[in-house]
Amino acid sequence: MANKVKSMWYCSECGADSPKWEGRCSACGQWGTMVEERVSAKTSKSNSSRLIAKSKPQKVSEIQALDEPRIHMPSEELNRVLGGGLVAGSLVLIGGEPGIGKSTLVLQNILSIKTKTILYISGEESASQLKLRADRIGRLSDNCFIVCETSLDNIFEHIETVQPQIVIVDSIQTIASDSIESSAGSVSQVRECSAQLLKYAKESGVPVILIGHINKEGSIAGPKVLEHIVDAVLQFEGDRHYMYRILRSIKNRFGSTSEIGIYEMYQRGLREVANPSEMLLSQSDEELSGVAVGVTLDGIRPFLIETQALVSTAAYGTPQRSVTGFDGKRMNMLLAVLEKRVGFKLAQKDVFLNIAGGLKVNDPALDLAVICAILSSNVDMSIPRGVCMSGEVGLSGEIRPTTRMEQRIMEAEKLGMNTIIIPKNNLKGIDTSRLKIKIVEVSKVEEAFRALFG
Repeated sequence: MANKVKSMWYCSECGADSPKWEGRCSACGQWGTMVEERVSAKTSKSNSSRLIAKSKPQKVSEIQALDEPRIHMPSEELNRVLGGGLVAGSLVLIGGEPGIGKSTLVLQNILSIKTKTILYISGEESASQLKLRADRIGRLSDNCFIVCETSLDNIFEHIETVQPQIVIVDSIQTIASDSIESSAGSVSQVRECSAQLLKYAKESGVPVILIGHINKEGSIAGPKVLEHIVDAVLQFEGDRHYMYRILRSIKNRFGSTSEIGIYEMYQRGLREVANPSEMLLSQSDEELSGVAVGVTLDGIRPFLIETQALVSTAAYGTPQRSVTGFDGKRMNMLLAVLEKRVGFKLAQKDVFLNIAGGLKVNDPALDLAVICAILSSNVDMSIPRGVCMSGEVGLSGEIRPTTRMEQRIMEAEKLGMNTIIIPKNNLKGIDTSRLKIKIVEVSKVEEAFRALFG
């Protein structure tokens, strides 16, 4: 008797299934996320739900905490984001925009590992395309095997033959299991394939790295259950028109999600940026108005960044407000604070703001650098070299304390800054006697301006 084929509706957000279409998913509450897929009656769910071994309840005090064995990757920035290396038996998902450098990042790392057998499964590119990329990177390895395959069953046959110690799947949206009727990339296929790969990783102890697509909203494509299944989710982001790339940890069961890795894209691949502050600061000796150096924090990593502002008389009736790398609504709030609390008339002036290097900064501690750059351009007076600042600006014009101030000050001192302007009472309980940098504490925006311009 022929296998009976029927249709099921799956939520593209959470992966919940329904026998009929629903406008709103009953599981996650999202509207318009139900998609139809053909499923076979012979499809078995036992593969993904089968328990690996019987377990029994244990007291927390009796459980032995063992250090997870890690594979040290050639890239220190990647090790930092992973929490110290690639954990054996882990399932790691790397996502990012097309062309951002996900495959390049993974390929140049695995080609530098000479002591382990690696299987790279490509569902998007041919073997010759990967060879061209390896030649461009300038690294060739006899330990790395490449196979172009999209069938999950055939992939496990290749794994059985090669017996790799690391497996790469590029990308999870191109892999399909023969036990499911729907096409590759569908909710049920992504869920089933990732569950099978997770089962293999946990049973064999071999780490598996998945490369994933992202949707137009910037999140990982496919059901949200994919992010729940994997042990770590790394987001590779940046503007393709700029050279910098940031590797950010969104989820990590074996480390902190506050760490970031910074890379620079160049002709032969990705280069690690050990000290991003030096690259984000202008090397010009000329003092220019409208430039302020702020000390920002991304995760737990501090670095200095240049804030550039240009204030000019509006040529048309409505003044322009243009922002790159910073929140436009927050800049409008800071302009209102300058006008209402400090008395600078900016309502009839164009204001352009740019964060150097093409980075997008959300740290509130950059507020003080933004308003100082705007004021510097407005009065056409340059901020002295060697001066940096960090502080959040409130609606009443007060400078509010920020987190991890000691780290920010030490980073500024390391980069050769001689003065830092910080919020008052932000150094309670911190020993400043060993710091050589001059610390200026301010409580109001006016005090910061007087400290800069006298």
